[in-house]
Amino acid sequence: MYNFEAKFFPKMSKKIKISDVLNTTVIVAALGYFVDVYDLVLFLIVGKKSLAEIGIASELVLPNFQYLLNVQMIGMLVGGLFWGILGDKKGRLSVLFGSIILYSLANIANGFVTTLDQYAVLRFIAGFGLAGELGAGITLVSEIMYKDFRGYGTMIVASVGVTGAVAAALVGRVGWQTAYFIGGGLGISLLLLRIGVFESGFFKNIEKKKVKQGNFFQLFQSPEIAWKYINCILIGLPVWFIIGILIARAPEIAKLLNVQGSIEQGNSIMLCYGGLVFGDLLSGALSQALKSRKKVFLIFYGLNIVFIGIYLNLYGATNALFYLLIFLMGFSVGFWAIFVTVASEQFGTNLRATVTTTVPNFVRGSLVLIAFIFDFLVTKIGVINTAYTVTAGILVISYFSLRGLKETFGRDLDFIEVS
Repeated sequence: MYNFEAKFFPKMSKKIKISDVLNTTVIVAALGYFVDVYDLVLFLIVGKKSLAEIGIASELVLPNFQYLLNVQMIGMLVGGLFWGILGDKKGRLSVLFGSIILYSLANIANGFVTTLDQYAVLRFIAGFGLAGELGAGITLVSEIMYKDFRGYGTMIVASVGVTGAVAAALVGRVGWQTAYFIGGGLGISLLLLRIGVFESGFFKNIEKKKVKQGNFFQLFQSPEIAWKYINCILIGLPVWFIIGILIARAPEIAKLLNVQGSIEQGNSIMLCYGGLVFGDLLSGALSQALKSRKKVFLIFYGLNIVFIGIYLNLYGATNALFYLLIFLMGFSVGFWAIFVTVASEQFGTNLRATVTTTVPNFVRGSLVLIAFIFDFLVTKIGVINTAYTVTAGILVISYFSLRGLKETFGRDLDFIEVS
């Protein structure tokens, strides 16, 4: 079997083999997250068009699109709690099977909607199902991999997963019903692959012990655990601020900057997530090379500052240059894999799935509050000044939250969380 030469990892206790990283569990988790991101981003791309085609008046398309997006987000927040607790109580595999069945069927049903109420119910169900995929996948991968190169496994899961956004941007052009059917079909087909995946040994061992599992409120029974959990959420805020505000509103920002040529929403999302793929690959590799998760966060926070600063100063630039900065900003938030991995590594086996599943969904949900603050400030100081202000506030919060967490690279995950 071919061995990767440990050129950058001379102190690693064993050499890295392809089979150590690309095992069935990693592949299945990566493909599951691919479908997850595909559906999540697909609605951003086809939502407005689909509303118009089911008969929603043009002046009501935008507010109803935001309404459906909020309904989906509520579904993800509720689903994050449900699937996280289930993963700790009944096993990681129960979530991998249950979540993908739910959101795949909801995806298919989305292609048949004819009313706003139907759409709202199905977006809630889809969001509920989508909430479990990433957390369960990362938890399982983290627990089955050798601790010194655990980051490679989670890097592959996230990098393959976010390419689902690129696929959604491309497939979304063939028609919104067809795009939904394709997403649902991909999810159902993955069920066959998941039959060969084994449960985490850590979870099996803890089942034999009399320990509270999946107790969400245990996260708040001591100040130390509560702050650790909150910090795990806050370090990820820049990701969805950049994607959900600066990239989602790229066409409007481009007009304010008098960018030459048109800026399309679909192209912006595709380029952003394209950059995110490369960012996830680099952040995962850097965390292994530096033997640190926290140093990688600091590097990427620095990239956030640089690229946002350039992006907001592209007055009169060509659309090609503007698109390049969108790609680079996507690259700068490519620490999503490390972010979820850190959440998984911070907590014991009895709470790991709960934390790893709820943390990314709370970060996604934070976009609602961030958008509210952003829109409030826009009326006072304008879009560009608001972007600078919110960027500074979020990065300061994330930096100090990162300082409040312990380094977890190479940590043995066979432990129990006690309050």
